[in-house]
Amino acid sequence: MKTALLQLNVSDDPVANLPQTVAMVAEAASKGAEFILTPEVTNCISRDRADQTAVLQHEADDITLKKLREEAVRHGIWLSIGSLALKTYDADGRFANRSFLIDPAGQIAARYDKIHMFDVTVSETETYRESAGYRPGGTAVVADTPFAKIGMSVCYDIRFAYLYRALAQAGAEILLVPAAFSPVTGAAHWEPLLRARAIETGSYVLAAAQTGAHASASDKPRKTYGHSMAISPWGEVLADLGTEPGIALVDLDLREVAQSRKRIAALSHDRPFEGP
Repeated sequence: MKTALLQLNVSDDPVANLPQTVAMVAEAASKGAEFILTPEVTNCISRDRADQTAVLQHEADDITLKKLREEAVRHGIWLSIGSLALKTYDADGRFANRSFLIDPAGQIAARYDKIHMFDVTVSETETYRESAGYRPGGTAVVADTPFAKIGMSVCYDIRFAYLYRALAQAGAEILLVPAAFSPVTGAAHWEPLLRARAIETGSYVLAAAQTGAHASASDKPRKTYGHSMAISPWGEVLADLGTEPGIALVDLDLREVAQSRKRIAALSHDRPFEGP
C-alpha cells in the first residue's frame, strides 16, 4: 500500500496553516498515496496558553478536522491526522492532544488522546510541561482497517515500550508515531527509539513530524526536529525527510510484518518473573 508521510512547519494560527496541509494532502494523493499521515499538532504549535485558548476549537467545531475529513472523501484516501490541539470541557480548562484516523468516506474511524505528557527539563533553557496545558488520555487504541490493524500513539509515547508491545500483542501491524520532537532529544534519541519499537514488535513504524522554527505572534518560535521516518518491521529506515517540509512516499507490504514476527516471535515469548 502506497503511504505518504507529510512533514509540516506550522505556526500558531490554525487558519493560516490549513491551506498548506490541504495542498500537501492533495499532492500526496496525486502521487498515488492511499494512506496519508500528518504530524502531531497539525493545526497549531504554540506554547502560549492564552493564545491557544483564543484560537483552538472543540472537536465538533474544529476547522482542520472538518476540512481534512472532506479531503479524505475528495481523494478517496485513509488519513491519519497525527494530532490536533483541541479545547475540552474539562473544569481545569486543559486541552486534548488528539489523534484521528479518517476513512475514505470522511468518517472518524478511531480517536486517540496522547497518554504520556512531555514534562521534561532538556536543559537549563529548554523545559516543557505539557501536562500544564493538556490533559493525558488513558486508553490505548488499535484501529481495524481493510488494509491493516493500526496502533495509535503520539510523540513522547515513543519512550514507553510497554505501550507498543500492548498494541502489537492486540494485533497492530502498523504503529503511528506523529510527533513535534525537540531538536536536542531528537538528534540523540529519535531514530533509535523508532527503530527499537519496530524491532521489538515486528511492526511498521510510521512517524510524520513537524520541523523547523514555528512562527508565533505571541511567543518566541518553538523549534522541532523534523526527520519524519518510516521504519520496516526488521528495523530498516525506509524514509527520512531530513529537516525541510516535504512528503515521503513508501510502499508497505504487510507480509513483511508476518515474516518478521515468524523469524523472531518475541511477542509470544513473555515470561512471568519476580522482582526486582
